Amino acid sequence: MLQAQSPTLTLEEFLQLPETKPASEYIDGQIIQKPMPQGKHSRIQGEFVPAINSIAKPKKIACAFPELRCTFGGRSIIPDIAVFVWSRIPGDDRGEIANVFSLAPDWTIEILSPDQSHTKVTKNILHCLKHGTQMGWLIDPDEKTVFVYLPQQEIQVFDQPDALLPVPSFLSELNLTVKDLFAWLLL
Repeated sequence: MLQAQSPTLTLEEFLQLPETKPASEYIDGQIIQKPMPQGKHSRIQGEFVPAINSIAKPKKIACAFPELRCTFGGRSIIPDIAVFVWSRIPGDDRGEIANVFSLAPDWTIEILSPDQSHTKVTKNILHCLKHGTQMGWLIDPDEKTVFVYLPQQEIQVFDQPDALLPVPSFLSELNLTVKDLFAWLLL
């Protein structure tokens, strides 16, 4: 859903606006409101973040964040899951995690909602890759398919249940098949 704003609205001006529900992103000078997550989207996101963090956080390898605003390269986007290598997580003067993340995630994960544009989500993943992201995933719950994006490589498509999904090298301990991922949808 596109919300009309002044054509001269800058990224800095956008960042001063109050947050919306659902959240809005700033892309190519336009403010685009994300669709409200639905059941399948929420379930995958809710299971995936702790699955990553249970492996990555204890060893301070990385941390997964749900719905974290990331502002870089002239855009302000909110991946469904943003994973940052531990050494790249910004901190504040008190040694706590910062509120503002002005950098691309190391791994960006998007979960397609029924009314969401595949093209818009793909463009956000490609923007992340252009700005240093190591890997991007686009999960399509209805098609039971995962599209894997790597910098300057052909898109990989995973839809066979026993296929092991590739993960960034810093999370090599995460072993997840297509079947494992979509089993989170079962009651």
